[in-house]
Amino acid sequence: MVEMADIFRLHGPDYRAKFGDRMLPSHLRAMQDIEQCRTEVLGGHLYYCNQCEEQRYSYHSCKNRHCPKCQNDQANQWLAQQQDLLLPVPHFMVTFTLPDELRLLARSQQKTFYNILFHASSAALQKLARDPRFVGGRIGMMGVLHTWTRQLLYHPHVHYIVTGGGLSEDGRWLSSRKDFLVHVKPLSRLFRAKVRDELKKTELFPHVDPQVWKKEWVVHAEPVGTGSQAFTYLAPYIFRVAISNNRILHLEDGQVTFSYKESATDHLKLCQLPAEEFIRRFLQHVLPEGFVKVRYYGLLSPGNRPLLARASEVLGTRATTPHSIDPYAQVKAPAATPCCPSCGSVLILIGKLEPRSGVPP
Repeated sequence: MVEMADIFRLHGPDYRAKFGDRMLPSHLRAMQDIEQCRTEVLGGHLYYCNQCEEQRYSYHSCKNRHCPKCQNDQANQWLAQQQDLLLPVPHFMVTFTLPDELRLLARSQQKTFYNILFHASSAALQKLARDPRFVGGRIGMMGVLHTWTRQLLYHPHVHYIVTGGGLSEDGRWLSSRKDFLVHVKPLSRLFRAKVRDELKKTELFPHVDPQVWKKEWVVHAEPVGTGSQAFTYLAPYIFRVAISNNRILHLEDGQVTFSYKESATDHLKLCQLPAEEFIRRFLQHVLPEGFVKVRYYGLLSPGNRPLLARASEVLGTRATTPHSIDPYAQVKAPAATPCCPSCGSVLILIGKLEPRSGVPP
């Protein structure tokens, strides 16, 4: 099976030779980590199988959040830590998308634009939800940044899971309709205005096409069931990387072929790209160093936990002390008992393998 690491090892040197002086440190680090993941470069452990009478090597993972090998098994652990944020009310998925006219600028100034995208969208939704015509209270929101399409094109947007109701100023719970939260047309216009206000505070505003402020922006909202259902739906977005290894089908003659599902028909399609273009598309979804892609607002904000406890009490659920909500700092996979890949027998640890810097993967 072809993996992302294989593409980086074979075509990464040429890509770095051509673009290295213009590449971000986070992109260079992602390439290096993915190339070295689960190889002797990172060290590991040596085991022995009594049944097969063979030695087995187990190398360490790189733990880079963009690595296809390292981000596949964490969603369930993360979900277990979110139980204290669940309220027994309907929830909604609200998605804010950055328009085409801003994407080229956003790709070159990612940290600034991604922060603006979060600030503007969360502020717009909370403001409209406080309107008595809709909810009239403080809602709870959890958002995750997503930047790619199924063909790895650049498409920055934020998905929010939102409570179907909010806490009033006097501590009452105000429910939304089960199938309706707010009108998306005024929400999109409010979002557009807040992005414009945020960009005016930066040196980027003069570089924005003025026509973008006259067009309708895309905001989508839909009911997604209970809080548990909503968080389960969102969890894969948090730990998913731009493309998984099982979607990469071929690497031949400098061409990468991968599969994707067409949104309109859900049919499986194939996309073939030169290795250089494939690498470029993948790297544009590598987030800036230290950027927080999951954020909490309103009742779910860490600073509003007393209000969340009050909402839980009003709704008749037990208030507990929430866990830390950093999805990367706290999610740890349980230690698994290593077993032989051939016979399934429990392996015996022989010793530790030290990292070997300078050894090619």
